Amino acid sequence: MIFKKADINDIDRLAQFRNAYMTEEYKTMPVHDLDIMMESLPAYFKAHMDKDFHAFIAIDDNGENAGSLFLIIQEKPASPRFPTGRMAIVMNVYTAPEYRRQGVASTLVKMMLEFGKTQKLDHIELRATKMGEPLYKKHGFVEDTVYRPMKFYF
Repeated sequence: MIFKKADINDIDRLAQFRNAYMTEEYKTMPVHDLDIMMESLPAYFKAHMDKDFHAFIAIDDNGENAGSLFLIIQEKPASPRFPTGRMAIVMNVYTAPEYRRQGVASTLVKMMLEFGKTQKLDHIELRATKMGEPLYKKHGFVEDTVYRPMKFYF
């Protein structure tokens, strides 16, 4: 198994990981415009790679996709809760079914946390699925007790 930080040569692979994640995550919901999403991903990855977008991937010994983790770094006005104003969001943590419960996601989380330390981040946040919550807690993630996530949809 190869674990690495993705680079510009991995754009097609990152789109495949995103598609696999979306297909599985939203299998019980209608997904609108999946084709539009897939068409837009390469341009997004090219524009943001190694700027505010970072990805960590696992590739099996046959070159097949085994796992992914995306990290989006944001800068906001500083506050007492994040004095540098730098934070990150984890998304698209995905392990192919045949590699689950073998440490793939755990290794990707460790890589991301090590990378995060080099980025002078105040914190990293994510939204855990029930399946992923134990993994994140194992690596030190805790529930935010101050703010409750809310959204407004258009």
